[in-house]
Parts: sequence; C-alpha cells; structure tokens
Amino acid sequence: MKKIFVSAIALTLPVAAIAAPGDSDTAVGTATATVVAPIELEHDAGAALSFGSFLAGAGGTVVVTPGGAGSVSGDVEFVSGSVNTADSFTVAGDANRSFTISAMGGSVSNGTETMTFTTAVSSASDTLDTNGDGSFTVGGTLTVAADQAAGDYTGTYDATVAYN
Repeated sequence: MKKIFVSAIALTLPVAAIAAPGDSDTAVGTATATVVAPIELEHDAGAALSFGSFLAGAGGTVVVTPGGAGSVSGDVEFVSGSVNTADSFTVAGDANRSFTISAMGGSVSNGTETMTFTTAVSSASDTLDTNGDGSFTVGGTLTVAADQAAGDYTGTYDATVAYN
C-alpha cells in the first residue's frame, strides 16, 4: 500500500515541460531602411517676378501668370515696352519622389511706399525626374493703390517645397 501512495503523490507534483521535436521553430526576419536625399530649392540666377512698368491711375492690379503673361485691371495701364516675367526655381532631391510647392505673398517697396502681392505657383505639386531634378515658376497679383507713388519697387517672398 505504501508504493501506491508514493506514486499518487508523484503524479500530483508539477513537472517541467520537456519540448519534444517539432514544438518550436525559428526563422530569420528581414530589416530595411531607406535614406532619402534631402530636398533642395534654389532660386534661378537672374530670375524675378516682374510686374513690369505701368501707370497707377486710380489703382487696380497687375497680374503675371506662372507662364509670364501680364495683364492689368482697374485704371492701371502698362507703358510701352513693359516686360513681365514669372520667377523660376530649381528643385533637387530623391529621384522620382513627389513634392508639394507653395509660395507666400509679399510686398514691394520704394523706401516709403509699399504695394502687396499674392503669388501663384505653376503647380501645387510635382515629381522629381529620374535624375532627381525638377523646376517650377511663380506668378502673382500686385495690388496698386490710386495714385501710387512713382519709383522702383523691390521686395521678396518665400517659396517652399516639401516631399509628400
């Protein structure tokens, strides 16, 4: 009777599990990383958003499309020989990567008088080519006050590109 009692106790004690063949397996995983070339924006040498030469009259606007075509509204008139140009920029970065384009408005001043303008980009987004190159242009709309003071006006604005 003593042997049966010892055997019953042995069956109730916890026993560590022993792995049998086929109870576990291991596989090798794969890790990847991609370093993207930084996006770079450069203002093209000699380029400028030029609203041209005009008479202010009772005021209005001067519009330059991203393609460089100029027009006026209100009492503003271009003078003979006036030249309008869109501004231009070059983008470089990771080949075939898409990016967004934006440009803020700005102002031009002759030192005492100021005119404000809004901008219009040639495209809100684009994709760099297989060499990682791209470009875009910027036009704008200049607001001219009545009897705006004569003079040469200059100013700046910000253009921004960002990967999608």
